[in-house]
Amino acid sequence: MRNVDVAVVGGGPAGSSAGYAAASEGADTLVVEKGVPRADREELGPDSTDAAGILDYWVDIMDLDEEIPGWVKHRELTGADFVGPNSEVNLNSTGIDSSYPGFGFTMHRARFDDWLRERAETAGAEYRVGTGVRSVDSDLVGTPSHTLTLKDGTEIRADYLILADGPQRTITGTVLEPLLPDGEFERMATNTANHIAYQEYREIPDEVYEPDRLKFWWGYMPGHTAYPWVFPNDGNVARVGLTMPIGLDIDELEDRDSYRLLRPEDERIPAGKTYIERLIEEVYPDLGVEAFQLVEDRGKRGGTETYPISSTRPIESPTRANVAVVGGAMGATSAFHEGGDHTAVRSGQIAGRLAALGAMRAYNTEWQRAMGDEVLRSVALAEMVDGYGPDDWDRTFGLVDSIMPEDGFYDVKDALFAGLYGAKLFAGYKWTKFRYRRGRYCQIREDDYAV
Repeated sequence: MRNVDVAVVGGGPAGSSAGYAAASEGADTLVVEKGVPRADREELGPDSTDAAGILDYWVDIMDLDEEIPGWVKHRELTGADFVGPNSEVNLNSTGIDSSYPGFGFTMHRARFDDWLRERAETAGAEYRVGTGVRSVDSDLVGTPSHTLTLKDGTEIRADYLILADGPQRTITGTVLEPLLPDGEFERMATNTANHIAYQEYREIPDEVYEPDRLKFWWGYMPGHTAYPWVFPNDGNVARVGLTMPIGLDIDELEDRDSYRLLRPEDERIPAGKTYIERLIEEVYPDLGVEAFQLVEDRGKRGGTETYPISSTRPIESPTRANVAVVGGAMGATSAFHEGGDHTAVRSGQIAGRLAALGAMRAYNTEWQRAMGDEVLRSVALAEMVDGYGPDDWDRTFGLVDSIMPEDGFYDVKDALFAGLYGAKLFAGYKWTKFRYRRGRYCQIREDDYAV
C-alpha cells in the first residue's frame, strides 16, 4: 500500500490546483485522474469542457502566482451581449475592480488543464492518469485517514482527502453520503443538482462573427438558467452551445408558444443539436445552418461536447474528517454564469495548502473569505430569475439597458431613477444577498455532518 500525505481525486482545474498547492508546501501528494480522450488532446486527461472563458476579476479570484500563458488563450474580449427576445444589454465592463487590463479572454480548456497539471508536477505532485477511484474507505476513529482503492487494484492511504471529481460527484457522493442524515445528499444528486450543457465548434461567417464578444440569449428556451450562447475561439471558430435543466417536461410549460426555439410539433424538449440549429436559423435567418460548418477535429468528439454543470448552491466540507470538496464537486461552479474555472482553481489551491499544513479545519472559512462574494452573487442572481419567462427577460434587459452606466453596474441612485420596477429589482437582489450572508448560501453546512 502506498502512503501519501494528500490524495486528490480528479485532475481538472480544482484537482490540479490542489495538487500544486499541496506539493508546493512540501506534502507528498498524489492526484488520481481517470482520464478521457479528446479530439484536441494527444494524451488522456480530465473530462475537459470549454466554458465561456475567464473574466477580468476572475483572474484575481484564481490568485495564480504566474500569468496564464498565451498559448492557452484564444481571444481577448471587449464585452458580452445579453439578448432577450425583444431587448438587449451590451456589457463592456464587469463593473468589478481587477488587475487584468481587459474584459477577459476565452481559452483552450484542454491546454489550460495541461498547463495546470504541468505546474503541479513541477511542484512535486505525482499524477496517475488512466485509472479512476473504485472506492474510498474512511477511518474516522482517532486521527482520520482514507484508503483509496483504484480501479487497477492499487491501494493508497492518505491523511488528507481532496475531492475534485466535478459536478457528477461520483466519488464525492460515496464519501459524503454516509456522513449525512438519510436522504440529505440527494439534493446533490446529478439529475437534480446539475444542468446539462451541449456545444458545437462551428465556423462563423465573416459577416456575423464578433471575435471579441461573448453572446448569450435569454428567454429563447424554457428552464431555469437555460440559455444558448456563442463563444469565440481561434480564427473564425466559435463554440455554439446551450445549458438547460435535466428532465424538463414540455407538457408542464404554460407558455411554450412564447419561446422562440420551441415548435408547436415538439412533443418533448428538443435535443441540444436541434436547439443549436434553431438558434442559428432564428438569429441568422439570411445565412442558414449550412453556412456554419461543424469543425469536427475540436472538442471531445466530432466537434461536439456534452457535460454536466452545477446548478445547485454549494456545500461546506466535513473538515473534521480531513476531507475537502472543491470546484464543481462542491457546487462552486454555476450554470448561471456559465463557468467556474476561477472558483475551481481557488478552492483547490486553498484546500491543497491547508491539507499540507495540517490545517484543514480552516477550509470552509478560508474559501468563503476568498471567493464567497462571487458565489453569493451567482446564487442571488440565479434565485432572482427563477421562474423568468421571455417577457420577464425583455422587461429586465430593457430596464438595465436604459440605465446602464459606463462602469457596468447600476447602484442605488441608478435604480431609483429607473422607477418602481428598477428599485424593486435592485432591492430584491440586495435582500437575497442579505439572506444568504455569512455562508448561508451553502445548502449543506459543516455541522450537518456526523463526524
